[in-house]
Amino acid sequence: MRVALDTNVLVSAIGTRGLCADLMRLVLRDHELVVGEQVLLELRRNLSKKLRLPSEMIERYDAFLREQAVLVPHAQRVDVKGLDAGDAQVLADAVASAAEVLVTGDRKLLALGPRAPLPILSPRQVWELLRRRG
Repeated sequence: MRVALDTNVLVSAIGTRGLCADLMRLVLRDHELVVGEQVLLELRRNLSKKLRLPSEMIERYDAFLREQAVLVPHAQRVDVKGLDAGDAQVLADAVASAAEVLVTGDRKLLALGPRAPLPILSPRQVWELLRRRG
């Protein structure tokens, strides 16, 4: 399965032990991770500001994701009512990558529900889905 992880999921996977870290390992091991440039940009900013990681470590995470994931260049942004420009770009990149699911904890993205052009699920929902698939 092609899985797009949103910035907040990646930050949690890097910064904490738990569901997001386990989900990222599962996706990297058994599925295809897709990451857009918007997510990588936001990730670098959040790792610096929120987790206060040194720039060398941030660069290593960026290089790791660029090596392990399918990198999606900026897709043409879609305007979706209720989304800010960054979230709209993350959604556009996930769609352009042919991701089968976008994983996020962002309430605005999750609230799109059936209006979204692809399934948008929480980390818990995707964990359960992937574990059921075996």
